[in-house]
Amino acid sequence: MPPAPPSPRVLAARRAIGDRIRAARLHANLTQEGLAERAGLDRQAVNRIEQGHASPYVDTLISIAIALDVPLRDLV
Repeated sequence: MPPAPPSPRVLAARRAIGDRIRAARLHANLTQEGLAERAGLDRQAVNRIEQGHASPYVDTLISIAIALDVPLRDLV
């Protein structure tokens, strides 16, 4: 049996995290590709995270925070 889909509250929180990542990326004058390169990801992964379509591991969020030079708490 497949896992249950995330609740609406979880989806909203995921989108909010993606919005904060996008805002920090734009503030740093980076493209998705630039952030991906700095964080060791591919551009599609950054896009999925920013759109709220992916649920990244904590390690991925830490890599993104380091790449953006912002505290992790500012993203989550």
